[in-house]
Amino acid sequence: MSHARDLGDGHRPARPSGVRVAGARTSARRRVLAQLAAGTPLLPALVVCVVVLSGLADGAGMIWLPLLVAGPALAATTNGPRGVFWVGLLTALLGALLGTRDGVPGRELTAVLAALVTVTLASGLASVLRGRRERVLAAVRSVAETAQHALLKPVPATVGPFQAAVRYSAAAAEARIGGDLYALIPTPHGVRLIVGDVRGKGLPAVGTAALVLGVFREAAHDEPDLLAVVERIERSLARNLGHDDFVTAVVAGYPRAGHLEVVNCGHAPPLLVRASGSISAVEPPHPAPPLGLRALTGHPPGLRTLPFADGDQLLLYTDGVTEARDGGRAFYPLAKGLERHVSHEPARTLDALHDELLAHVGGRLHDDAALLLIRKPVAGRAAAPGADHPGPIAVTGASEAGCCS
Repeated sequence: MSHARDLGDGHRPARPSGVRVAGARTSARRRVLAQLAAGTPLLPALVVCVVVLSGLADGAGMIWLPLLVAGPALAATTNGPRGVFWVGLLTALLGALLGTRDGVPGRELTAVLAALVTVTLASGLASVLRGRRERVLAAVRSVAETAQHALLKPVPATVGPFQAAVRYSAAAAEARIGGDLYALIPTPHGVRLIVGDVRGKGLPAVGTAALVLGVFREAAHDEPDLLAVVERIERSLARNLGHDDFVTAVVAGYPRAGHLEVVNCGHAPPLLVRASGSISAVEPPHPAPPLGLRALTGHPPGLRTLPFADGDQLLLYTDGVTEARDGGRAFYPLAKGLERHVSHEPARTLDALHDELLAHVGGRLHDDAALLLIRKPVAGRAAAPGADHPGPIAVTGASEAGCCS
């Protein structure tokens, strides 16, 4: 394909071979210089030079000599063993010169230089161990990212008749995965989706999320009734979860044009954005327990059906979004944020919401947070990039006239 790219334009003038060779040499030289700059212990060397210059200016070398150990110690945090060695060698040479110039007694100068060598060796060992930990962490991150892609598969920009977007942030930043879950899949019974939150964090929560998503993906294809899909998940969790474990979730489906089905199992209510601009919470017809706890209450969830026309949008989220607090312990106002940032492009809307959420908490979330937004495009008109705000927004109450049956 690179051949086609280079030769496909008949009007492009041929580049002389000498120019290509010179360009390649320049590029190679820049790469070598960049690598040298990245591996050169500039900051530790600068610290050593500052100490030496201070000793030269003050004239009392013995007072400043012990501070030279800062050079190799700092190099251990920023460079590899080779960088630590060169900083240690530079430190020892300059220390010897400074001590000799100021007439430091031989025994005292030897003791200081021995300390410098000892610190250099210890710093080199610390640098080796740090490099090993970084390589292990990189491997763990790679495995975690692979696991995330297998568990939480990327959602395409278009699924069935919908535009879609997802934003997900794990509280365990190093792991990249957590206990929140989502899926959006086309099935013979229409597009179906789930957003849920597993009680707890860490690997147990990830295992439960994998169980829920596996059952959902199978049942969503097999069961024509959305409540039967939820029942399948409930039975599986009842067999596999502990007594104190549960999963809150919203399961939705689009069985036929213009109709959206929603089943809420103890989860935060989705936000429905009408094409007219109004925003309302889709509350369940009656409270239902989270998945895995039905045996304690005996109350099955109810199915709510609402019209979903061209231009309508549905935002599903987890409590890591609505329970995110700022420095003053105030919760993030998701409905107002959606009011400010809703647009005709789900990805653009979620980008703005996610950025605002991180700004609200000061850059670091303390709980897993997931956002999933779907939009039914207006028939015969594709959403243009950079589309304007759909119009004035009015946040209404949970009960919207004519939205449920």
